[in-house]
Amino acid sequence: QVRLVESGGGLVQSGGSLRLSCAASGFAFSSYSMGWFRQAPGQEREFVAAVSWRGASTDYADSLRGRFTISRDNVKSTLYLQMNSLKPEDTAVYSCAAARVPRTPLRHDENNYWGQGTQVTVSS
Repeated sequence: QVRLVESGGGLVQSGGSLRLSCAASGFAFSSYSMGWFRQAPGQEREFVAAVSWRGASTDYADSLRGRFTISRDNVKSTLYLQMNSLKPEDTAVYSCAAARVPRTPLRHDENNYWGQGTQVTVSS
């Protein structure tokens, strides 16, 4: 079955960087769009970034464009999120998502496959 396992979260000071990883298994990773979402305490889950199945196109939340970079390695079946210039408001649980239908864009709703998430905490 589809398995998505995030890693790389942790505690970082404001202005610092982190790189999240998502190891995927149980499906043909290179045929599926992937992405990242985040959920802060008391808030709804929000879209962060997405990448197409071949990595040819990317999409970002407007507020994060320029600080976050999404990428994928289809040989390693791994998704990445490089986060720079982190701010306290970036504190959230970051979850990896996979589209349910091959060669289609990632949905910006709950209708994806989901990992368990990794906590990112940015201190001021």
